[in-house]
Amino acid sequence: MSAPPAQAIQVQGLAKHFGTLKAVDGLDFEVRSGEIFGLVGPDGAGKTTTLRMLCSILPPTSGRCLVAGFDPQSNPAAVKERIAYMSQRFGLYADLTVQENVEFYADLYGVPRKARGKRIDDLLDFSYMRPFKKRQAGKLSGGMKQKLQLVCALVHTPVVLLLDEPTNGVDPVSRRDFWRILYKLLAQGVAILVTTAYLDEAERCTRVGLLDRGRLLGQGTPAEVKKLMRGRILAVRSPKSRETAASLRGRVPGCTVDLVGDTVHVVAPVEAAAFAAAAACVRGLLDAAGLPCDALREETPSIEDVFVSVLGADAEQKASSSTGIGAGRGVARAGDAAVRVSDLSRRFGDFVAVDRVSFAVKPGEIFGFLGPNGAGKSTVIRMLCGLLTPSSGSGSVAGFDISRASEDIKRRIGYMSQKFSLYEDLSVDENISFYGGVYGLSGQALEEKRRWAAAMSGLENAGDRLTGLLSGGWKQRLALACAILHEPSIVFLDEPTSGVDPLSRRRFWDLILDLSGQGVTVFVTTHYMEEAEYCDRVALIFRGKMIALGTPLELKTQSMQEAILDVHCPAPQSVLDEVAALPGVREAALFGSGLHVVAADEGAARASLDAFFQTKNNAGLRIERILPSLEDVFISLIEAEERGDAPRPEARS
Repeated sequence: MSAPPAQAIQVQGLAKHFGTLKAVDGLDFEVRSGEIFGLVGPDGAGKTTTLRMLCSILPPTSGRCLVAGFDPQSNPAAVKERIAYMSQRFGLYADLTVQENVEFYADLYGVPRKARGKRIDDLLDFSYMRPFKKRQAGKLSGGMKQKLQLVCALVHTPVVLLLDEPTNGVDPVSRRDFWRILYKLLAQGVAILVTTAYLDEAERCTRVGLLDRGRLLGQGTPAEVKKLMRGRILAVRSPKSRETAASLRGRVPGCTVDLVGDTVHVVAPVEAAAFAAAAACVRGLLDAAGLPCDALREETPSIEDVFVSVLGADAEQKASSSTGIGAGRGVARAGDAAVRVSDLSRRFGDFVAVDRVSFAVKPGEIFGFLGPNGAGKSTVIRMLCGLLTPSSGSGSVAGFDISRASEDIKRRIGYMSQKFSLYEDLSVDENISFYGGVYGLSGQALEEKRRWAAAMSGLENAGDRLTGLLSGGWKQRLALACAILHEPSIVFLDEPTSGVDPLSRRRFWDLILDLSGQGVTVFVTTHYMEEAEYCDRVALIFRGKMIALGTPLELKTQSMQEAILDVHCPAPQSVLDEVAALPGVREAALFGSGLHVVAADEGAARASLDAFFQTKNNAGLRIERILPSLEDVFISLIEAEERGDAPRPEARS
């Protein structure tokens, strides 16, 4: 095989039309060997269509592209021999085991049998899939299937690697490990083109392209793309971030206000005087409302801030900010917990999926349920919703026993599964009518609910549109509307925003917060740690067992003994391994555009970091101790469990 060209992907005027729809409209970009190019944009921007043209699945309408020096249309065999492509849809064989799926892809890619053993073992270890080698792919959780497909795509070392949202639905621990694998591939000269809904990942790319409606709005290094930001970020950190955002929205002239994890971002004008006036106004409003403020300062915008700034005004029209659902039917008896479980367990043969879990959820609370893929989150939800019988233990939902009154529970809850619970071959109106009928609505009541659901999801003028043709963000809001047509008192949301762009995620959480404000209990699982910040309390489950429970602030201040040092430096990925090996450093990991360093000894870690960066290009270097993020806590607690030195769960509950 000839040496790969320096420009591994070349795209010139590339376009793809579906009738009158211009899915991709005149793209020009290149990806060089040994770099990661991140393609980001809202749902339906044309990212997947672009990748499908590059790997010869779709023919372009016009323009041309070269992949590893070959035209995908005139020489598809040569292209396929030199690429690996991971699509959003699982390319797995459900009846084959994990090991058999990986071996099958190794055969497809022509990996010699003598050379594949160690690589397969390394990939299974990085993805924590080795214990499941003999399990059929069809019996894996959604996140575990995603990780298995990653392993299959990486079983050979390609010239060009095309990844379509590869970490969608993957927990933070595995995401960090996955990016370590990508950097190893870069060192081998592989060219990587990745689309992602996690925009902290875009910060780690060599270059980024911002795509909207088939056109590139800008491209360059992350620093260059950030220059597209329309305004300056005034960051307000508060232990009451939700109340802070609500207090500031619409009251700071010339500014927009966004809730981002535990921080409120006020997008203020660029001019110095106007920015200072906005800061003074924010301070005055917080003081008047008696809201605490831990920090008020300007921050460099993230790629996500740029994304929302550039696309916010031009993307989908905003759905109604109010669900208008009312408080639902309430719990069965006054004073009852909305959800209560005691020693709840579920076994599948010899496998213990859920192991004596106990907790209670208050009425009107947003309760976050976190854990790695395969930890047992979805199994717990299915038992609570009456879809799965517990093996032992007890529980109640809305005052009804989960083992004996599943039908009573189903009438009082809303449930949105990991996969959109919609019928894609029905129109928007037909889906709403179907679910209304399931919940016993008819006549005028159903018609009123249909109008309400369309308005809540932002689809008032799209009733006849086929649901399968909607973007992920539209489907997500429509699925929520269908799940709460009958005004349930409790809503279960199983990874509801997985793979959805940041703009749609923020709008979706506006709806969730509004539901909670009207007395509806929300039980939600998520792999987006900034979303977990919006929850009133968070539980962490690992290998079927509860290992932590508390408010986000309690978990961040009480769960980690080590200091977290936030290190901003040029090309953090290039120094990651060296920093991790420094004296006083327990662990180092990529976090956004920098590093989070876990310091076993803060003094020693600071001294060794200072000495290390004196030998490097330390322009723009900044090292400061910060409050751990929930992602830091998540990973720290899981690694403590792995090491066997975690404190007893009762100490953290």
